Amino acid sequence: MNGLTTHILDISRGLPAPQVRVRLEQNVENEWRWISEALTDGDGRARLRSAEETFDVGTYRLTFEVAPYFESLQIAAFYPFIQVVFTVHDTRHHHVPLLLGPFGYSTYRGS
Repeated sequence: MNGLTTHILDISRGLPAPQVRVRLEQNVENEWRWISEALTDGDGRARLRSAEETFDVGTYRLTFEVAPYFESLQIAAFYPFIQVVFTVHDTRHHHVPLLLGPFGYSTYRGS
């Protein structure tokens, strides 16, 4: 796989969500194994795997720790964290964005 990135956009504010911790794990024999983690930058972006790093086809999970972000805005959000599970079938770059609000979210396979 040639890299994995994410981007968080707070759709309730129309702004990126900075300083959100994102963790990447792989499911191996029905156990989640930590691979990497990062904080989103000022533009809400994070790179979990660089283009030079490769990892296997398989099932992965991104965990977005959103509670501290909303707490910093003094917003009582419904979800303390969001987990997105996805399957990698090829070695192309993968981008998994998160559209975030205090009471809902959406995600998709980006490019």
